[in-house]
Amino acid sequence: MSELKKRPHKWKNEQSIYRQLMDEIVAGILERRFPEGEMLPSVRSLAESYDVNPLTAAKAYRELAREGLVQTLRGEGLIVQPGARATVLKRERAHFFKEEWPALRDRLARMEVDLRSLLATA
Repeated sequence: MSELKKRPHKWKNEQSIYRQLMDEIVAGILERRFPEGEMLPSVRSLAESYDVNPLTAAKAYRELAREGLVQTLRGEGLIVQPGARATVLKRERAHFFKEEWPALRDRLARMEVDLRSLLATA
């Protein structure tokens, strides 16, 4: 099972906490902190780690299960569904190129930064 450390977090007011918690778990899947096929932390452990109500943690897990990213194993807990990382990666890339990249590209153009010079700084 993936171990969780206490993760102090500043929740944003614009979005419900369970959605933000889902985003944290998705980030963990992308970063392989929560590998496919492995157990996720219990609801109680997740809630304690992020200092949220266990009902909030349970709702985040329910929604992730509804999206097909995690699977409940009766009597055992939850695992990251095989293929979840590829699904999330595809979704995140599509979101980036549709929602974030156009604004970023426009900002770079306004600042007269070309991609070659940007990549050279990386």
